[in-house]
Amino acid sequence: MPAVVVGATVLTELRRVLRQKLRVPADTVEEMDALLRRHAVVVNNAPALALKLRDKSDVPVLAEAIAGGADVLVTGERDLLNIADKPLLPILTPRGFWEWLRAAPASDE
Repeated sequence: MPAVVVGATVLTELRRVLRQKLRVPADTVEEMDALLRRHAVVVNNAPALALKLRDKSDVPVLAEAIAGGADVLVTGERDLLNIADKPLLPILTPRGFWEWLRAAPASDE
């Protein structure tokens, strides 16, 4: 089964959004973070990319996905989706990822 790759930047942002914007209880956020860290490849300190995006905070997200050997980056972030035609890494919306998974041949694993 393929591994889930998540960057430290995404984990930090996820914690912030869950706590501040969605007001998820701190213990629930801690459980989610621990679960992801147990079951995913967490990428820290990825090499910088010489890439200019309108939102500079998106660059480390892409760098961590590449450094972690991700097969695809799933995001709703428009700036990242706009560079999806570049050959760095396939970048899909959640819906596009779902369709990509459904079209993949079944594995015997």
